[in-house]
Amino acid sequence: MAKIVVTGAGSAQANGVINSLLLANDKEEIIGLGSEASDLVMCRAHKRYLMPHSRDESYKTELIKVLNREKPDMIHFQHDLELSIALKFKSEIEQTGVKMLVPDYETIDTCVHKYKSWEKFKAAGIKVPENIVLYNADDLRRSLKELGDDKGTVWLRSMSIGGGGKGALPTNDFEEAREWIDKNEGWGDFVAAELLTKETVTWLSIWHNGELVVAQTRKRRGWAHSALSVSGVTGVTKIGETCSDPKVDEVGMAACKAVSRMPNGIYGVDMTYDRAGVPNPTEINISRFFTTIQFFAEAGLNMPKILKDIVIYGKYPQLETKLNPLENGLLWLRAMDCAPMLTTQAKIEKALLKLW
Repeated sequence: MAKIVVTGAGSAQANGVINSLLLANDKEEIIGLGSEASDLVMCRAHKRYLMPHSRDESYKTELIKVLNREKPDMIHFQHDLELSIALKFKSEIEQTGVKMLVPDYETIDTCVHKYKSWEKFKAAGIKVPENIVLYNADDLRRSLKELGDDKGTVWLRSMSIGGGGKGALPTNDFEEAREWIDKNEGWGDFVAAELLTKETVTWLSIWHNGELVVAQTRKRRGWAHSALSVSGVTGVTKIGETCSDPKVDEVGMAACKAVSRMPNGIYGVDMTYDRAGVPNPTEINISRFFTTIQFFAEAGLNMPKILKDIVIYGKYPQLETKLNPLENGLLWLRAMDCAPMLTTQAKIEKALLKLW
């Protein structure tokens, strides 16, 4: 029986991977590693190891200890920070006999820092919103003047590692922006960008040695708990919908190749449409699946299974098309304390009573 280690176990994004692997029912043993006990205990992995946080100095020792004890066939890191730290001692991880499919460290470092990836996109000639790094108040004034839309609004965000719309704030008010950056100790870490529309898509792909294995597009109909965030962005998709757009496919592939000479592993290209209807890449979630990965698995495209089949067995999927094999219009609904639901708009309307 093959063994698969999934890190970040207990988090929404890792739970989706674990659930997808269990859904495949291929009889592998799933081992979850996580640093938050109250989350870890709720995940469905067959074994669950409580680990120190990846920033902890004991993390490396404890990870190697688990790998030597369990001797897994594959490890999958499902968190940006943990992956960037672990790849610094990749050779020691591989010496335990475990396999992984990941990009090189340079690609990881580029993608976990949004401004670095923005520079790569722009250098490759891909349409992106203009950015200005905010080192001081003068930079902020200049950004509001040069990048503001018809209302003078720009998009502020942090460049450092982290998801969930870290530091995001749309504003056209200099004092509000300055206070926000002060509060987040963000001078030198924040950027101001041209404001795009609210229409977003993610092009999730798996690559092997520079060749595309599969890619599927999903648009977002809304963020969960958006009222709790000043920007409305939480990083947690409330409603996802399968879709396809040749321009998104084109931009997605170009973005992956802009950050990596030979794409390898998982590349999730987040894009936001501008007012001209052009999808602009805003970041690449590198070497990890997004939080709604179970959506695709339930719909018939099990990407965690595809990944582990390549890594462990050298087996590739038999698909009619590599680009967007799922039908358009499938919906994935999520809410707290409810099981997620795979459905369509027509099924929703049929299931509900309406007297007005």
